[in-house]
Amino acid sequence: MGTGLRRAASVIAGRDGTPGLEILVIERGPGNRFLPGYVAFPGGSIDAEDEALAERWFGTAVEAARACAVRELLEELGVALTAAGLVPADPRSQATIDRSPPDAAMLAPIAHWVAPERVPVRFDADYFAIAAPPGLQPRPDGGEIARAWWTSPRTLLAEWEAGRRKLYWPTLFTVRSLTSCASVRDLLALRILTREALPEEERRLPRSTFWQEAR
Repeated sequence: MGTGLRRAASVIAGRDGTPGLEILVIERGPGNRFLPGYVAFPGGSIDAEDEALAERWFGTAVEAARACAVRELLEELGVALTAAGLVPADPRSQATIDRSPPDAAMLAPIAHWVAPERVPVRFDADYFAIAAPPGLQPRPDGGEIARAWWTSPRTLLAEWEAGRRKLYWPTLFTVRSLTSCASVRDLLALRILTREALPEEERRLPRSTFWQEAR
């Protein structure tokens, strides 16, 4: 059984590519206690620092989830969200964001996931969508984040179906929903009605979709 909920935030950065929408995804490093080796979206737990950052960047601590999303994107991938959009930045410094804080409206709410009690690490997570410019390249930290890349939702699903990628249920469900988006404009307008897997889905889909192997 879970030991309690942790508030969290994740970012779905999207850009318009040649085949349509491309999204920025990460592969969690092998040292992670929860879901090592799984493909996910940048993000993490909301902490006390994020309330202060929300005050600084958005003018209110109520936006702690958005502040967390911005902070995690910077720390994990060296990408800063500013008033001018997403730009490369030093992951050790928030100065780039401080000089030109983003507007809260630049992070569109796209989904809300609450992990069931059976999950060992439970999150109450807000997902936000952000528009990204062409050519932006992430720089994963090499520890918590093993790698990061741009891909289309359909390509990622095909790789998961072939057994080349691991996707946890919330990520799988979200990526499936993203296949309906042909562009960044569609992404920013999307609102995903989340749900837990049906019994038939738990029987049919790979066990790794719902359960992490013991380490």
